[in-house]
Amino acid sequence: MKLSTERILTTHTGSMPRGEPLSSMLIDQEEGKRIDINKVDEVTDERVAYIIKKQMDVGIDIANDGEQGRVGFQTYVPQRWSGFGGKSSRPFGREFVEFPKFTERMQARIPKTGRVFDAPEAIDEVHYHGESQLQKEIDRIKRQAENTNANVSDWFMNAPSPGIIACTMLNAYYDSDEAYLGAIAREVSKEYQAVVDAGYILQVDAPDLAMERVLLYQDLTDEEFVEQTEKHVEALNMALENIPRERVRLHVCWGNWEGPHCHDVEMDVLLPTLYQAKVGAIGLEFANPRHQHETTSLKANKPPEDITIIPGVIDSKSNFVEHPEVVARRIEAVVDAVGDRERVIAGVDCGFGTFTGWEWVAEDVVWAKLGSLREGAAIASKRLWG
Repeated sequence: MKLSTERILTTHTGSMPRGEPLSSMLIDQEEGKRIDINKVDEVTDERVAYIIKKQMDVGIDIANDGEQGRVGFQTYVPQRWSGFGGKSSRPFGREFVEFPKFTERMQARIPKTGRVFDAPEAIDEVHYHGESQLQKEIDRIKRQAENTNANVSDWFMNAPSPGIIACTMLNAYYDSDEAYLGAIAREVSKEYQAVVDAGYILQVDAPDLAMERVLLYQDLTDEEFVEQTEKHVEALNMALENIPRERVRLHVCWGNWEGPHCHDVEMDVLLPTLYQAKVGAIGLEFANPRHQHETTSLKANKPPEDITIIPGVIDSKSNFVEHPEVVARRIEAVVDAVGDRERVIAGVDCGFGTFTGWEWVAEDVVWAKLGSLREGAAIASKRLWG
């Protein structure tokens, strides 16, 4: 993982809007409809080339493919694994019940999306069979990076955490949740290893470590939730056993929807457990109105010296384009909390296309926001390095 001794580097969380016709193709594929795989590959190639070029245009230092060929950041798993079927019944968050008018408006804004709350469940022993699909993604990034003469500091690829797989594709087969987590960790490690072996930074997306406090584990106390997240971190570390921590970054978020978020668990409750993860960097939300203040939690619970912080200094749920000075001040607040300018990489709260059809920010605004990220990082760098 490349850090900088000269300026604040920039990155993002991973997923980008997929546009049409790719979005509809991916949803049809997930629903089991007949599709032309060659056409999907062709359109995905075009989108990845576009996404890479746009990242270069706005000055992103650590880039990826925008997860263009995946229907969702974790819901693509049943397409690459065996053992899943039927339908999970994930609970809605408390705020969706407490604010019915908000929920009605939210559902109207995302009328066509992938299987977010009704993904398949584990009905048999799970096994990973996604080697060929993953290799296709790896080859596509390399090919399109060469075609566009991309010049970046580093490349990353995303994969879901064992915990978020278990919380999305619920367990209807294993004797215990611990056994299910262990089976997932064993199988997802194959994807993790392949990403690192291909020369990419592995980003593990783990919203289960924060978001699930208001979804699957909404009836737990904070203390009980921490105990649950410790099990998830243990499973993650099992999956990362053979991977150097400096090749891994962990993304943690509180749920990528524009809503009240009034039941989000506080960051200081989570940080000691997050620091147990065998990773070289942790991405956290600091841009949205519910978590901007939590640099104080970070300062009170400083990360270990072998962990870099990737603060979200751009909100992934709002079409406001942050002023570069706002971005710079957010970066500086995190640098002050961490106490080391070289262990801060400026990022985004979450993805701009977490699921196909689940996009809050218009695509043209996405690029304006990332441009502001680059400008804000330059301002902060000038003040931090002189």
